[in-house]
Amino acid sequence: MILSCLTFLLALTLTGLMRYLALHKNLLDVPNARSSHSTPTPRGGGIAIVAAYLAALTFLFATGELPLWTWLGLAASAGAVALIGFIDDLEHVPARWRLLVHGGAAAWLLACVGGLPALDVPLLGTLDAGWLGTALLWVFLIWLINLYNFMDGIDGIAAAQAVTVCLGMAFLSWYAGHGEIGLPLGLLAMAALGFLVWNFPPAKIFMGDVGSGFLGVALGGLMTWQAQMANELIWAWLIMLGSFVVDASLTLLCRLLRGKRVYEAHRSHAYQSASQLAGAHRPVTLAVIALNLFWLLPCAWLAIAGVLPGLVALVIAYVPLLLLALHFRAGFDELEMSSARRS
Repeated sequence: MILSCLTFLLALTLTGLMRYLALHKNLLDVPNARSSHSTPTPRGGGIAIVAAYLAALTFLFATGELPLWTWLGLAASAGAVALIGFIDDLEHVPARWRLLVHGGAAAWLLACVGGLPALDVPLLGTLDAGWLGTALLWVFLIWLINLYNFMDGIDGIAAAQAVTVCLGMAFLSWYAGHGEIGLPLGLLAMAALGFLVWNFPPAKIFMGDVGSGFLGVALGGLMTWQAQMANELIWAWLIMLGSFVVDASLTLLCRLLRGKRVYEAHRSHAYQSASQLAGAHRPVTLAVIALNLFWLLPCAWLAIAGVLPGLVALVIAYVPLLLLALHFRAGFDELEMSSARRS
């Protein structure tokens, strides 16, 4: 509890300091036609999450709570992604170089922590995909880093997602009898919560790529590590990450099918359309929190409790998310839809 409180206070204080520095150094996110905000806002606040969480992880390693290779895997991979994100916040880094760093960080993480464990799959029994499963997990980790960046488009949503996913998985880890591996989850939640105080709508500072990419790889790293300890937890992880995974993946698929440049800035995610319809960011951020706590968490519990096979619980959890994303026209931004209506 003391470590959690210190992590929260460190992130809270550092975010305030970063806001002060950003204002005085004119490090502002200036709105453009593709932005979801209307006033220049300080950016780079995600550095506070990075510093607070890495400090907490290092303390766990120093006190013997975290094995050496686990610490190296989690800290080095997240640090590398945060560094390239920070450089990108200051001056644009070509997508190929960012992907190279993301791929290397994911590979290092898997080398230190381990690959995809054997999973219980309905009709197939226990399935060990071997190197192919690890390769698929590597691709998923790279996608998780990038989708977190894509989903960080309105006030509070990325930090709120991290807080609720981490707290939900900490509870499920405890329920499954693995409470001892839940501490790093709680610490990441506290680091994100310290930032969220400043970022909750209306945001006083943005996290930037340094924070969004870091949260993506940190969550992916904890998922991979926990799956080594208890393979049934991976189904719960995939369910809890669902609101971001479904929106970002469907949006990407739709844009690919329509011949759009997937790395071009846009406002075609379902959550962005929802915020436009609501006329504010807060209702959408609160809706994501509610979805995580009152839909995805119970679905994940069904898998952990053995009420449903993990894959079945995953499908049940994702179907309403898919319908919501389709309802809010994921993959079609408002500028394109307005142009289509005029023509």
